[in-house]
Amino acid sequence: MKHLVLPSLLLTATAASAHPGAHVHPHDGASWLVIVGALAVLAVAGGLAAAKVRSRR
Repeated sequence: MKHLVLPSLLLTATAASAHPGAHVHPHDGASWLVIVGALAVLAVAGGLAAAKVRSRR
């Protein structure tokens, strides 16, 4: 799961770097990008948590 950290950081950083400041600013009905990004972060976090639980066994 460690190989997913860098791509997920790149994907979350590209949306925030669209404008100066630390915010995501969707344009023209692209608010679904925020939802998809949040789901992706949750999926990565869940995968990392599951991998950590599995490694403890």
